[in-house]
Amino acid sequence: MSPPHIAGFKPTARIYKMAILVAAAVAVSLTMWMASSLLGTELAPSLGAKLPGVLGGAKQPVAGSTTTSIQDTARVPYEDPAAPGERVNGAMVALVRNSELDGLRKSIRMFEDRFNRRFKYPYVLLNDQNFTQEFRDGIAAITKNEVRYGVLDNTQWGYSPSVTAEGTAEMLELNKNRYMYGGSLSYRFMCRFQSGMFYRHPLVRDLDWYWRIEPDVEYYCDIDYDPFVYMRDNGIKYGFTIAPREGRYTVESLWYHTREWIKKNSDLLPARSLVNWVMGTDGHYNLCHFWSNFEIVDLSLYRSAAYESYFRYLDDAKGFFYERWGDAPVHSIAASLLLAKGEIHWFEDIGYKHPGMMHCPRDAAMHSKCICDPAKSYTYRSACQTRFAKVNNMNKERMLQLINNSEADYRSFNETASEFAPA
Repeated sequence: MSPPHIAGFKPTARIYKMAILVAAAVAVSLTMWMASSLLGTELAPSLGAKLPGVLGGAKQPVAGSTTTSIQDTARVPYEDPAAPGERVNGAMVALVRNSELDGLRKSIRMFEDRFNRRFKYPYVLLNDQNFTQEFRDGIAAITKNEVRYGVLDNTQWGYSPSVTAEGTAEMLELNKNRYMYGGSLSYRFMCRFQSGMFYRHPLVRDLDWYWRIEPDVEYYCDIDYDPFVYMRDNGIKYGFTIAPREGRYTVESLWYHTREWIKKNSDLLPARSLVNWVMGTDGHYNLCHFWSNFEIVDLSLYRSAAYESYFRYLDDAKGFFYERWGDAPVHSIAASLLLAKGEIHWFEDIGYKHPGMMHCPRDAAMHSKCICDPAKSYTYRSACQTRFAKVNNMNKERMLQLINNSEADYRSFNETASEFAPA
C-alpha cells in the first residue's frame, strides 16, 4: 500500500527513516507500559532514558526513576482464581530461620507457580526465634495465600529429658568429624523437633494433613491436581519423592532400639506392613529412608498411639543427641512398621530438588509438565527406590521371627556406644 499523496509535499528517505524510528519507539514504549502495568513496577520511567539515541534521550537514568531486578519482579503475587474442588484441612509447613528468607522465598515462589496459586492452601512457618518484620514482609510480597507464623518453646526446641547439656557437648565434640552435622547442636534440636514435636505445635495440632516445604528447594512440574485429596480418596497416609540411604554412623543404635520397642509393643503393630522395605531378611536395618524434606502426611499417622509410643521410646534412648538420629529414618521406619504398601505413595510425577539430590520423572506424559532432565534424576539410580517398587507387605509373625533370629547380632546402646559415651 503506497503512502498518501499530499500536494506540495515530497517525502525523502530521511523522513521515512525518522517515521519508522518514531513508530518503533512508540511501539516499544506501549509494550513496556503494558508490562509495567501487569507487573506493578515502573520498568520504563522515561522513554528517552531507555531508548538512548532514538529520540535524543540521555543514556543515564532519569532522576527519580527506579531500577527493577529479577528478585523484585518475583515479589508480585498471583491473583489466579481458585481451582475447583474441595480442600482438606491441611497446610504447607516449614521450619525456617530469619536468615533463610531468600531461600524460602525462592521455594514458595516455585511452589506457588507449580501448585498453590490455584489451590490456595495456607502456609505455617515455624521458627525458634521471633520472625522479623523484614521476613514477614518478604513472604507477604510473594503470596496472597494465608501465612501463619509460630515460635517454638523450649520443650519443642530443646534437649531430650534423658540427656544432659554437658553429656551432649562431649558427644558433639567426639562426633564432629565423623559425619555431617556431627558437632551441631541446633541440627539435633531440629531432628528431634521434626521427629516428634512439630505436629504438637498449636498451629499444626488442629490440621489433618501437612506438606513439608523447606528453603532452597525446587519444584519442576505443574501439579494440576490436589495431592492431599488424592491421598485421602485413595487411603494413602504417607507420600514421598526421593528415597536414599542414611549415613550408617549417624544411626548406629537406632535399629537396636527400634527392635527393642517392637518386641515390647507388638500389640500396637498391624497384622501386615511394609517393614521389609527397611529390614532385610537378616533382620537388619538396610538404611533406606524417605527423604523427609518432602513429605505429605495424614497426621493421624504421627498422632497414633503406636507412633507416639515409638517416639517416646527413642527420645528416652538418647540417640537424638548422643548420636545424630534424623527425622527421616525415624519417620521412614515408623511408616514402614505401621503402614501397608498401599498406604505409602511415591509421587513420581512431582519433580523436586533439595540441595544434594533431585527427582525428575522420565515417563513422557509426566515429563511433559516439567522443566528438568530425567537423566540427572537420582531416584532411578536409587537402590532404595528400586526396592520400594519390588517389595510387598510382610506379616507381623514373620517380622518378629526375623527380629528374634538376629538377636545375637546386636548389642545394647551402652555397649555399642561406650567408647563415645560421656563419663
